[in-house]
Amino acid sequence: MRVGVISDTHGLLRPEAIDALEGCDHILHAGDIGRDGLIGELEAIAPVTAIRGNVDTEGWAARFLETVETELAGTRIHMRHDLKTLGFDPGERNIAVVVSGHSHKPLIESRGGVLFLNPGAAGKRRFRLPVTLARLDLGPAGPRAELVHLID
Repeated sequence: MRVGVISDTHGLLRPEAIDALEGCDHILHAGDIGRDGLIGELEAIAPVTAIRGNVDTEGWAARFLETVETELAGTRIHMRHDLKTLGFDPGERNIAVVVSGHSHKPLIESRGGVLFLNPGAAGKRRFRLPVTLARLDLGPAGPRAELVHLID
């Protein structure tokens, strides 16, 4: 199963992001969506699981939780916008992947058998940080992630 992972769009869904997410079986949005309707645009590509981030404070965002645990292709995934608020050991809860956003800094790192994935920011460029999203492959060999750079 191929999962697109996007975060920190801040209301901007770039055509490059849409192209990079084509062919995904599911999309995870790790918060700071930024505007009503953006998740609907992603749902035109694939089913979406989304959480709200710190900028998602208007009424439309109330339908999104701050954290979500889901299972895709037999893989348990925990989502929260700010990784610094993770107050437990995900491995003890049999979580295989922790998805976060907030920092705008891409991260793919294995810690104690858990894959920590921050796709970076796909919206407006912040400072000199890259504009990225990620693809997550879920299969028998375990979760594997790669970054996709959307613009130079």
